[in-house]
This record gives sequence, C-alpha cells and structure tokens, in this order.
Amino acid sequence: MEQIRLFLKEEDGVGVVEVILILVVLIALVAIFKTKITALVNKIFQTINTNAGKI
Repeated sequence: MEQIRLFLKEEDGVGVVEVILILVVLIALVAIFKTKITALVNKIFQTINTNAGKI
C-alpha cells in the first residue's frame, strides 16, 4: 500500500511535459520567424566572410 502512495506522489513526469511544451513553443517561434532568422544568419556569415579577409 505504501508503494502505491509513493508512486502516486512521484512527479518526475511533470518535468518531461514541461520540456516538451517548451520545445513546441520554440519550434513554433522558429517556424513563424523563419525568414527573419535566415536573413539574420546570412548577414552574420556575410560579415564574417568580409572581415576575415582583413585579418
């Protein structure tokens, strides 16, 4: 009987659900802002390539 009570009080699964929800929100944000993120990354790499020749 004690083991059943301990099993019901265990909350390890809650952490997994929270992590999954955070991942879903992050994926949704990436999907929404995909074009802006792509443009920003391309601009950053272009700046790196341009400034790499100066070194």
